[in-house]
Amino acid sequence: MKKQNIVTFKVWGKYALFTDPLTKIGGEKYSYQIPTYEALKGVLSSIYWKPTIVWFIDKVRVMKAIRSQTRSAKPVKYGGTGHDLSIYTYLTDVEYQVQARFDWNYHREDLAHDRNENKHYFVAKRMIERGGRRDVFLGARECQAYVEPCEFDEGDSFYDHYGELSFGMMFHGFNYPDELGKDELHARFWHPKMVNGEVEFIRPDECDPNLTKFVREMKPTPPDSIGLQEEGLLEGYQEGAL
Repeated sequence: MKKQNIVTFKVWGKYALFTDPLTKIGGEKYSYQIPTYEALKGVLSSIYWKPTIVWFIDKVRVMKAIRSQTRSAKPVKYGGTGHDLSIYTYLTDVEYQVQARFDWNYHREDLAHDRNENKHYFVAKRMIERGGRRDVFLGARECQAYVEPCEFDEGDSFYDHYGELSFGMMFHGFNYPDELGKDELHARFWHPKMVNGEVEFIRPDECDPNLTKFVREMKPTPPDSIGLQEEGLLEGYQEGAL
């Protein structure tokens, strides 16, 4: 029986800022040319997420030409008072098609009773149709985005016959304690390539260990949160408001 855990959708917005989070605090910011795995996983987490499941991004299709635009910003000074003047370089007028799937988070045995594939699949589909459960953004909070269902590969892409493009070493994503099974946070890197507008992502466990860096110690989400803390709802649940 074919697993019904694959979803496809279109996400678009006026701006996007895909950066390496390890160097994102303060200073100038410059976007990668294509979305990172972690950024697209964040889009799906805004659409629908529970600690029972882990989203895996299969591939992304770049629909519009890659263009950038600079904007001035006044971020808060880190290690001081006041603000700095910085220049951020965003991608502009972006649109992507995404294919993703979910699997169970086997490090959350306390949620084994919630491993109902049909339930999570149809809720995720419904949330895509409604534009997401929470606000969707592309890499940064100021880059508001919108989602709707689509068939992957439908329509024309600017890069349909462009051949192969390489982008050097890029940030792939984080290994979180809940998904890693350790009280640690790791950052993964990889070497992506785009072929005729499509980027196929490798799974987190396929990333080169030599390109995976320890960030810091980090505790996993408390098991008794049942997924409410992650969505900012735990306080209301404890007060009997939900």
